[in-house]
Amino acid sequence: MSNAIAEPGAAAAPGRFRREVPIQYGMAALVVVLVAAPLVPILYQSFLTGALYDHDARLTLGNFARLAQTDGFGTVLWNTFLLAALSTIVAQVFGTAAAILFGRTDLPGARVLGELFLWPIYLSALVLSFGWYSIYGPAGYITLFWQSILGEAPWNLYSIGGMAVIAGVSQAPLAYLYCLSSAGMTDPTLEEAARVSGAGTFRTLWRITLPLMMPAIAYSAVLNFTIGLELLSVPLIFGEPAGVTVLTTFLYNISATSPRPDHGLVATAAALMLVVIVFLVWLQGRLLGNTRRFVTLGGKATRPRPFRLGGLRWPLFAACVAYVVLTGVAPIGMLVLRAFTSFLSPMVPLVDVLTLENFEILWREPVYARSITNSFVVSLVGAAGATALIGMIALIVHRSEFRFRNALHYTALFPRAIPGVVAGIGFFYAFALLPGLGGIRNSIWILVIAFTMRFIPTGLGAVAPMLLQVSPDLDRAARVQGADWWTTTRRIMAPLMRPALVACYTILFISFFKEYSTAIFLFAPGSEVIGTALLQTWVQGEVGVVASLAAIQVVVIAVCITTARTIFGVKLHG
Repeated sequence: MSNAIAEPGAAAAPGRFRREVPIQYGMAALVVVLVAAPLVPILYQSFLTGALYDHDARLTLGNFARLAQTDGFGTVLWNTFLLAALSTIVAQVFGTAAAILFGRTDLPGARVLGELFLWPIYLSALVLSFGWYSIYGPAGYITLFWQSILGEAPWNLYSIGGMAVIAGVSQAPLAYLYCLSSAGMTDPTLEEAARVSGAGTFRTLWRITLPLMMPAIAYSAVLNFTIGLELLSVPLIFGEPAGVTVLTTFLYNISATSPRPDHGLVATAAALMLVVIVFLVWLQGRLLGNTRRFVTLGGKATRPRPFRLGGLRWPLFAACVAYVVLTGVAPIGMLVLRAFTSFLSPMVPLVDVLTLENFEILWREPVYARSITNSFVVSLVGAAGATALIGMIALIVHRSEFRFRNALHYTALFPRAIPGVVAGIGFFYAFALLPGLGGIRNSIWILVIAFTMRFIPTGLGAVAPMLLQVSPDLDRAARVQGADWWTTTRRIMAPLMRPALVACYTILFISFFKEYSTAIFLFAPGSEVIGTALLQTWVQGEVGVVASLAAIQVVVIAVCITTARTIFGVKLHG
């Protein structure tokens, strides 16, 4: 028996070819190429006098000076940071309050309200923007109803403040998720000590619970500020008509909609955004890494006791219901309803305007039907390929002795710092620079490649925790019996990863299906997806068709989430 056990050791002796070597190095090279593909061309283009493909272009630093001297660029930067800051404040206030109310109190219906609170995280910010327009815009249903009774509506979505509310509400679920986890991990002895000392519910929350949640609040605030800087849909729909330009819409205007783009300015502005986001992502890591001093849970800790709201229980319940309805249910519901009407107004009976014409247009016009088909193909096929790639990355990083696994892990997570706008521009330059890739550049496969790179960190978040929970003894047992790394991966780890891979595929399908900011710089006639069709149709003023396209996206995502939860038991958030 001892000789039999010694045999595998001999099989793994130095000098013998190990088939995991080309697999691991090949995967590492693929990830590096995917991540570097949009970055290198942008950085290189920012130092050129002409386009990348112009053989007469020379190296220069003039693009940075020209960008700084561009009329109104200072205002663009101010608007960008102001919108990001205000939207972050809105997101943190509502997200933190929801985490405490739904996670730490005896609020009625907290579980259902928490699920409804999360819905904006599943939907495209573009669709949410259209929903807000359909109900709170100048011709929105609630706006017209208010004007018919009370006069001028007190809100204005076409302003920095209005955009901050829309963006903040869509980002609040992120703050909620981080703070909910932190609120549930508080050491109950600290809160009990405060109660024994005579502190009431709100004093204990303010002096004990909230300070212990500060790491989660700070981390999610930096995350939401980063998202606020990257935001395109809200400022594009509500800011541009009012003359409020931010960095993302500045890039959109000088590249995607310009007949003769100034490639130097485009690349330099994109590089500036990239540097800022990279710094913020680094700051997130620092914040997350310095939270040990706030940890209060030990091995024998029990679940904290819910706070009793007393007489405020039902008033706070009513306020939470109003928030969920006004910010989520009503905008999306009204958008879906608008898809089934010729127009929507509180002064006209609904039965008089019901129609299926908007959906008939979708199937009658090839561009719309093609965008729906392309979205399904990109999501179904792209999510499958990305899931396979992410599964291999996770296995190499967490379950192998690959020499560069730490570097691979860092590289795979780096796309967190690449905004969709920058990724789209970067892949456009990359495929324009490399000869022989014109066919891919004008097809949906460039979208699959770009989306895969963008969402590698998202997929890793679904797969890696499962691998970390599996004991390494399983790997060792297989290796002792003579299996190499690849055999162990296929026969042992892959079957155990199936639930995590299903979760990863579901999350990636939804992410691919709703993505638009990367696609608007890459699509060509014939490779439209729902997001790009939505923007084009919005510019043309076809509100009914926009609503019908958005309704299809909402229904598909809702069905996907429901199926994943009920059939596969997949949890789609942290």
